Amino acid sequence: MADPYTTLGIPRSATEKDIKSAYRKLAKELHPDRNTDNPNATERFSAATQAYDLLSDKDKRARFDRGEIDAEGNPASPFAGGGFGGGGSRFRDGGFGTRPGGQGGFRPEDMGGFAQEGVDLGDIFEGLFGGRSGMGAGAGMGGRRPPPPPSKGADIQYRLRVPFVDAATRADQRITLSDGKTIDLKLPAGVEDGTQMRLKGKGQAGPGGAGDGLVTIAVEPHAFFRREGDNVRLELPITLDEAVNGAKVKVPTVDGAVMLTVSPGSSSGKVLRLKGKGFSNRNGGRGDQLVTLEIGLPGDNAEELADLAKRLDGWRDTSNPRKRLGV
Repeated sequence: MADPYTTLGIPRSATEKDIKSAYRKLAKELHPDRNTDNPNATERFSAATQAYDLLSDKDKRARFDRGEIDAEGNPASPFAGGGFGGGGSRFRDGGFGTRPGGQGGFRPEDMGGFAQEGVDLGDIFEGLFGGRSGMGAGAGMGGRRPPPPPSKGADIQYRLRVPFVDAATRADQRITLSDGKTIDLKLPAGVEDGTQMRLKGKGQAGPGGAGDGLVTIAVEPHAFFRREGDNVRLELPITLDEAVNGAKVKVPTVDGAVMLTVSPGSSSGKVLRLKGKGFSNRNGGRGDQLVTLEIGLPGDNAEELADLAKRLDGWRDTSNPRKRLGV
């Protein structure tokens, strides 16, 4: 796999913000949904996602920069090339990994006085490798480090925009994966902007199995609904007549329109509650819809406003609606 910095087109000194910005640009350009006729785009999209997965993880990035892991996140071999079994440094005439005449292996006499004096070779290599296990479990001088377990493929990041009403009602959402396949997702209880869902085995293939798909939810704003915790807020305009005399009015909710009773003499700012018309929560319940009344005057109709003024001629409201404000 190519160097992740090269894949994202950024220098090694790039900041976290630079990494995220570069990935977003490539993801937008290469996403399979926008490149149905270009199979190379899917491969480049997967490569960019794998590079982002490595570089956005501070620990993985540091280990990669130090040469401890490769671009796929696999441990880098500490004995690349030579090692103990090849033609490394030699002891006396037989060699460390090669006997005269081409025979491999290790002979006690190759260590000279150490073998006769009963020196524990494990103690010697403990200082070199940080412990007896540094040579491999039970490997001794002629052993090899056991190969690392096969690694899983890289995770693939997705961002799913969900309409406000769908998030509130947990409507199933369809998402297209990097391989072009589509699946339906069931939104979790308590879903909110930034919620992350894990799709097992929907990432890139790897020798140890496929990685996962990580879906981040982005809840879209609504034209007149507003979220407040698990509740949904709505400002509902009513007429002066409905406020004075009371009325039954139709109110939109995330579950569809319902009838709401406005009591006679209702004021602007009065809040009415519709039970269970809000967002789901992690306890299995739902919040409410809070409806704030807003009394409107017929200001867009000059004739109606003139008629209202005529009807109110000589009448004055002697109450002080600003008393609670201290004025």
